[in-house]
Amino acid sequence: MPVIKSLASTRPLTAGVDEAGRGPLAGPLAVAAVILDPRRPIAGLDDSKKLSEARREALYRQIVKRALAYCVVLIDVDEIDRINIFQATMAGMSRAVAGLALVAHEALIDGNQLPKDLPCRGRAIIGGDALEPAISAASILAKVSRDRLMVELDAVHPGYGFAIHKGYATPGHLTALQQLGPCLQHRRSFAPVRLLLDQARLF
Repeated sequence: MPVIKSLASTRPLTAGVDEAGRGPLAGPLAVAAVILDPRRPIAGLDDSKKLSEARREALYRQIVKRALAYCVVLIDVDEIDRINIFQATMAGMSRAVAGLALVAHEALIDGNQLPKDLPCRGRAIIGGDALEPAISAASILAKVSRDRLMVELDAVHPGYGFAIHKGYATPGHLTALQQLGPCLQHRRSFAPVRLLLDQARLF
């Protein structure tokens, strides 16, 4: 379910949009859209990958408190496998912008592609999560939201180490995958998982 917060505004509004979790073998994709309040700037915003976990958590709390509006959308594993990770990312970006409680006049998208059904005009910015504060904020919301969920999923699916590697293809995760086989949170369309399933069908 989207997480939404808003305050009234009559100015043209710009939303930053970014995702977390395109590369992992397991868990959902998280996509966030954020409209920052220029009257309440947040110091230290940056690409979430450049920040420590503690710093991301601290900034997350500031963003949800000070932003004019934000929305976090989770795309589950079944949808990722059905439409592929690129299309899931595009769909998530459109949903996140549409889910904002305030209408964005423009969306700044991290990367070089724009969703076709974006509900407002958009601009793709390569490396935008390090250049545009609103995209940085979206990057942080998406990353923290997904990481928290992966910790929860670690308790539901023990043995894979989701709380540690967050679903990425680390040596420990690949070893657990070989020993335990895929769980419901593994992306069947991703090569290491798909190859393992293909091997199992041969025996």
